[in-house]
Amino acid sequence: MVETPLTRVPREKLSDEFSLAWETLNGLTGEPAFVEAFANAPDLLRFVMNDFYAKIFFGGQVEQKYKQLARLYLSMTHGCATCNKQNVPGSLEAGVSQAQVDAITDIENGPFDNAEKAVLRYAAQMALTNPDGVMSDALYTELRAHFSDAQICELGTIMAVIGGMAKLSFVLNLVEKEAYCEFANTVA
Repeated sequence: MVETPLTRVPREKLSDEFSLAWETLNGLTGEPAFVEAFANAPDLLRFVMNDFYAKIFFGGQVEQKYKQLARLYLSMTHGCATCNKQNVPGSLEAGVSQAQVDAITDIENGPFDNAEKAVLRYAAQMALTNPDGVMSDALYTELRAHFSDAQICELGTIMAVIGGMAKLSFVLNLVEKEAYCEFANTVA
């Protein structure tokens, strides 16, 4: 169990609206701290669950497989153990192969097609661990071969929100961290 400084709303005190989110997160990760802490701010939890995940991440114009690849790349790169526990099954369910999951950070040598490599290269630029990320002309050309500008914006927005939420989750200690996580041993 993570030790967040935030008050956690116990499962039995959650509204029906957030019970499914708690059950899903707890079932996938064994750690529902995010839902319990954000239940203190219902509008924010609604934004994350309904406006971001339901409408943009699971909706939108970009095929789910590409969004899942980007999300998994980011969680593996950032070292969020809680995220990885839910992102691996989500990726597999969206059509990402186990071989791709196993090679997610080996963009050049992994079993990825050109569109998947473009998404992963974009994710590498968006990662919290890459403060010098940039959309080079070459990367834009590579992405544009497979995605419209609107889809490139959608992918970027998804990665920005996921990256920001990961950083917030690390700061508030709402997630378990992998041993290699660069954010694991920070002390204020």
